[in-house]
Amino acid sequence: MCGHAVLALGRFALDYGLVAAPSAPETAVQLRCPCGPVTAFVPWDGHRSGNPVRFHSVPAFAAATDLAIDVPGHGKVVVDIGYGGTFYTFLSAEQLGLDVCSSTTRDLVNAASAVTEAVKKQFKLHHPESEDLAFLYGTILTDGKDAFSEEPTTNICVFADEQVDRSPTGSGVTARIALQYHKGLIQLNQTRTFRSSTTGSLFTGKAVKEAKFGDYNAVVVEVSGEAFYTGTATFTVEEEDPLKHGFFFK
Repeated sequence: MCGHAVLALGRFALDYGLVAAPSAPETAVQLRCPCGPVTAFVPWDGHRSGNPVRFHSVPAFAAATDLAIDVPGHGKVVVDIGYGGTFYTFLSAEQLGLDVCSSTTRDLVNAASAVTEAVKKQFKLHHPESEDLAFLYGTILTDGKDAFSEEPTTNICVFADEQVDRSPTGSGVTARIALQYHKGLIQLNQTRTFRSSTTGSLFTGKAVKEAKFGDYNAVVVEVSGEAFYTGTATFTVEEEDPLKHGFFFK
């Protein structure tokens, strides 16, 4: 679940008439994400959408805390693993001899990727509903400021094939809030601000209610931020096309 994409899709749905009866001052937009249904709440003035947009996550939980992992080239580090629509490893960049705010992006990416590969080999993930979702999407390096504060905390998300998120990451903020709540570092409805170390963009996040997800004590997290859509695509189906309904390989 890419946070910026969810927020932008919510705005797009209203502006392009994909919601039957939008209402002011805010309209709920239901989105189906790979991790499950997510509700975005979009400002609406009767003519167009606005910012900030917020969404409520799928149940998020702490999968592991204070887990010792041996990372080649870095030695032993202590990580947390959280789920916020997908699984991420979290640790302070300082443990890897780096600074999330001043180290080069290349160095941060290399270190985060090494952590991801090490965790994949040393820890088995479990998803309560779908083993297809039981995979580690990436590693988020932080400034280590997990205790509640009015000041923003900075992170960088390195995911998939060493990609770097432009934002603090919606699913990453969700998972980090779940970990902070699990550790007693924040309370329900305490809002934290998260900053991307790459672009400086901001999201806010807060745990809005407790939930149960399989055997896990979970929380539903609200993530809020500014979102902008940048393009549209049109797909056409011609009746004469023999493959218009798609096809499968066996």
